[in-house]
Amino acid sequence: MRCIAPLMTVVFAASASAFSLNPVPSSSARTTTFAPRSTTSLQAKPGSFDYALIFDCDGVIIETEELHRLAYNAAFKAANLQVDGNPVEWTNEYYDILQNTVGGGKNKMFFHFRSTTGAFPSFVQDGKSESPPQTEEEQQALIDNLQAHKTELYKDLIAEEATPRPGVIELMDEALADPAIAVGVCSASTKAAVTKVLDVTLGKERRDKLNVCILGDDVSKLKPDPLIYVTAAERLQIDPSKCVVVEDSMVGLRAAKGAGMKCLITYTKSTEGEDFYGEGADAKVPELASAGVTLEKIFGPIKENGLEAEILVGIKD
Repeated sequence: MRCIAPLMTVVFAASASAFSLNPVPSSSARTTTFAPRSTTSLQAKPGSFDYALIFDCDGVIIETEELHRLAYNAAFKAANLQVDGNPVEWTNEYYDILQNTVGGGKNKMFFHFRSTTGAFPSFVQDGKSESPPQTEEEQQALIDNLQAHKTELYKDLIAEEATPRPGVIELMDEALADPAIAVGVCSASTKAAVTKVLDVTLGKERRDKLNVCILGDDVSKLKPDPLIYVTAAERLQIDPSKCVVVEDSMVGLRAAKGAGMKCLITYTKSTEGEDFYGEGADAKVPELASAGVTLEKIFGPIKENGLEAEILVGIKD
């Protein structure tokens, strides 16, 4: 990753007086699907696909976890969050634990304050010190507004730093060119955050070809719950056993396997030490490009030998 210190200076400065505890409307459970593919594959409607290739976003399409961490810390600093007089700040090591334990940003904050610190923080709103929220409604309001501010900071970082992981665009383009394979993105992150990432990394033309895109705002339960992948299969009208998910974390793996799908892990430095095979991963590689992952190496064995066939034979770790 390129040096992000100059940009973070701007982000922290811009966030210094930006936090305000105003009501944030919650999104109802709904599913977002993008437009059909180009005119060359308009006949590929739900129910007509043989297989599906579904990508997670953060950590798979782009290594964003460090940017998420920095944006959270900037939002915490802007709100002057403190627990027992100590500033709230997530270290690299702690965030690695969070991303492999809890899906979704709001859930991470609830986990931190309820399970790690055992207390919600005091904060500053519009220059006035506020006591820690006591009721569930007050706690939810604080988390909602922290998440909203964090998302804006994160979008600024993405605009500067977003670069796809090696091989992911090439694999996606291979799948998009095959009318028998549905292509989708399923991410636990908010619509605002993921849309920015997809705009920058995929571009509008490629994004519009996706057959399904389901985000954290669209489902009532987040990874590791399998709901997001179950919903994707339902929308595509395809048996989950014919779907292959590309994930990077233990949380995502559990969601994919819980939905009855195969899962290919492309791990990062933050997740490389996880026992993915012990949790049922079908394959794992450090990078799609360096490992030589292609559409044929994923689906070729399945087409030839059935749904129980081993994938990425000879190239997976």
